Amino acid sequence: MSTTRRRHVIRPATPPPSAASLRLPRLRARLDEEQQGLGRWMAKLKRAFHSFEKHQLRVFRLEREIRKIEET
Repeated sequence: MSTTRRRHVIRPATPPPSAASLRLPRLRARLDEEQQGLGRWMAKLKRAFHSFEKHQLRVFRLEREIRKIEET
């Protein structure tokens, strides 16, 4: 048996995935979750604000009525 060296197959190196391409799907998933959470909070805030506005209008109306009665 001869002592010839084995042939080495040289393949082009595939570049390793960049850190940005690995983080991107996770960041997009987190953004989606945060947007959904924000949507829920905005709905709650809108309901609370409209309720606050109704109470404020009632108070203004009652104060105006009381003032009107006291002036007469």
